[in-house]
Amino acid sequence: MLRVCFSRLPRAQGVCQVYFAAGVMACAHSAYNRSMTVPHISADTTANLVRMLDLTPAASLGGDDSFSAVTLTRESPRTFGGQVLAQALVAAQRTVEGKQLHSVHGYFLRPGDITKPLYYASQRLNDGRSFATRRVQAFQEPGERPVFAPGAEVYEDPQAIFSAIASFQLPAAGVEHQLPVMPRGLPDPESLPRVSDYLGQVQHPVAQAVAWERPIDIRYVSAPLYTQPDDSSTEPQAVVWFKTFDELLNPDGSPVPPVYHQAAIAYASDYLPLEPALRAHSKFWLQPGMKSASLDHAMWFHRPARADQWLLYVLDSPSAQGGRMLSRGSIFTADGQLVATVAQEMMFRLPEFAPTSS
Repeated sequence: MLRVCFSRLPRAQGVCQVYFAAGVMACAHSAYNRSMTVPHISADTTANLVRMLDLTPAASLGGDDSFSAVTLTRESPRTFGGQVLAQALVAAQRTVEGKQLHSVHGYFLRPGDITKPLYYASQRLNDGRSFATRRVQAFQEPGERPVFAPGAEVYEDPQAIFSAIASFQLPAAGVEHQLPVMPRGLPDPESLPRVSDYLGQVQHPVAQAVAWERPIDIRYVSAPLYTQPDDSSTEPQAVVWFKTFDELLNPDGSPVPPVYHQAAIAYASDYLPLEPALRAHSKFWLQPGMKSASLDHAMWFHRPARADQWLLYVLDSPSAQGGRMLSRGSIFTADGQLVATVAQEMMFRLPEFAPTSS
């Protein structure tokens, strides 16, 4: 879940203000200069992602198949929504045989706490010849009471933070087409700056975590919105390349299951849905008083793809109203194959629309 309130975050050593927003840092800092930083992304970032996706079987929760999971990226006290979504997909796939994930529709119910364990319950709603359906929920302990007792046969009083339904299909042949098509004439991702090139010299622990410890390498094609609005455009769009920093492999060097690649793509898809609305209204991540939160997240997986190879993420926003905005995204392989479609609605509140007291 994304939760942003820029007016309550600290000033870093009087030099810049650093804000956490959807896993992206916004910093009042000098313009990009490639000589500023020497990339030293930890080799553990991709391994940490694999570890987060490697769920552990747990005691049954309400009779459903249950799993425990860890949080290893700690950019904020709140658990990153993309992580919860990704782990939920793995939990659902663990209870399905012979079929592949093709869609998920999820709702963020409460913010997650990175200091508490995560538990996932996968309920078998349907197992047909061609399709299977699972309801998967993420739980954490409410308050301080240890409701997830080790070795317990049944958990008591869990609190859901995320709920989704996922559908799986037996592989089948069929007609093919795709729309939209991938934009052409884009810069090579390797020629574009990393997030660490913008934030690597900011001496603030959260900025450092985003610059060097996140598992997804993001390269902006459209202008980044860290410190200022995009003066070149107010079109409600955003375009980035992304992939994991290293090859997705199990600890023993063997290939990870295909669902790990889908989960990693889902993880990355939650970083950027707000940006088209920011650009449309000449806002930026550092905007004082802005508040946002993910409300839901839907994905359709059209074709297989590797999350450790460059993917293009093209987003737009068809509507914003009533303190909410809708974002749509298309994810392509480097050769133009449409991999996935994303839709997310977010709370999007700006201070100029806050109710005034009478």
